[in-house]
Amino acid sequence: MHRLKTRAQFQAVMAGGTVSRTAHFALHRLVLGTAAIPAGPDPAPKAQESQALFGVVAHQPAPWLGAMVPKRWARRAVTRNTIKRQIYAVAAGFEPRMPHAAHVVRLRAAFDRKYFVSATSDALRSAVRAELEQLFSSAERRGAQPGATP
Repeated sequence: MHRLKTRAQFQAVMAGGTVSRTAHFALHRLVLGTAAIPAGPDPAPKAQESQALFGVVAHQPAPWLGAMVPKRWARRAVTRNTIKRQIYAVAAGFEPRMPHAAHVVRLRAAFDRKYFVSATSDALRSAVRAELEQLFSSAERRGAQPGATP
């Protein structure tokens, strides 16, 4: 699995649309490859730009992943790093079933400090992991249903 690195890559994926949501996370996806470029004499410039951003290579159809954990929702750096590690660990388990696309997992709400007092704890890790598995499972089911909306 490739990791998103530049701001332009993150912005392109965020513009691609939301595939799945949970109470704390949102999963955004931008489809890569020939499916993203419409047929016709003049392909859309957006599709060409996204292909250039990700350096799509036909013989390497691995998914791309980025994690966005804003300070607004996770004040402490140790908490942000713990959440990012969980995102990448759970995504690695779903990698074989993920489509050739760029994905961004975005934290969209804070975990209540009343229940998770410690900046990083086993309880927080297991809650984050459970919700991320739900997020990726939901996205996987929606990907199998044509025309499904988040």
